[in-house]
Amino acid sequence: MNPVQAVGRSTLGFLRQAGAVVIFAARGVAGLLGPPFFFSQFLRQLMAIGYLSLPVVGLTAVFTGAALALNIYTGGGRFNAEQIMPQIVALGITRELGPVLAALMLAGRVSAAIAAEIGAMRATEQIDAMETLSTDPFRYLVAPRLLAATLTTPLLTLVADIIGVAGGFLVATQSLQFSGPIYVQNTWNFLTSWDIVSGLIKAAVFGFIVALMGAYHGYTASGGARGVGRATTHAVVSAAILIFASDYVLTSLFSGKS
Repeated sequence: MNPVQAVGRSTLGFLRQAGAVVIFAARGVAGLLGPPFFFSQFLRQLMAIGYLSLPVVGLTAVFTGAALALNIYTGGGRFNAEQIMPQIVALGITRELGPVLAALMLAGRVSAAIAAEIGAMRATEQIDAMETLSTDPFRYLVAPRLLAATLTTPLLTLVADIIGVAGGFLVATQSLQFSGPIYVQNTWNFLTSWDIVSGLIKAAVFGFIVALMGAYHGYTASGGARGVGRATTHAVVSAAILIFASDYVLTSLFSGKS
């Protein structure tokens, strides 16, 4: 092929893949709009996606908040602006680092697990058996995971925000000689409700992306065990890329409301 043909083929392949993902997402959302709703599956996914992800999200948040505090204090010291550290730590975590890091942790843990589980079901023809028994795989497998991830990711992000700010507080008061009450007062006076809400909106979008990529790549897996492995890898990579891309778009939209 000449270069023009290669570019054209790549573009068409990308558009074809994007269209397939959009159609898949629409079918998954449509599975939530009418009966039957598999409540037991939804509760199971709430536990797997939300509760069991708390340790990794919490550890990531506390160390991120602590490292962010140290870096901002060091950078602010070059301009004699160390005292702005509490405000910048709180703003950076609530608006950006909290939702993004929580979503990335879920992409590595949840998206891979969803892709592996559904991909194994595809490889062992369990999905074909469900269709034979008149059970819609989108209602049973995809819709509960989409809803559970969309609802639990903002809650995990809220926990990450609190723990991340607490990590910065511990470093500031124990290592950098900040006054605890003054640190808390500066943080409380600086943050607005929109700082927190905008991060939670981002988290809901990221959670949907995490579940969508896992379900899509698992559902379309082929080639046996090797295909399931490829689907797992593609799910994590595509979820991470879409998280960063959507983060930029949402930040651009929200920047005018701050």
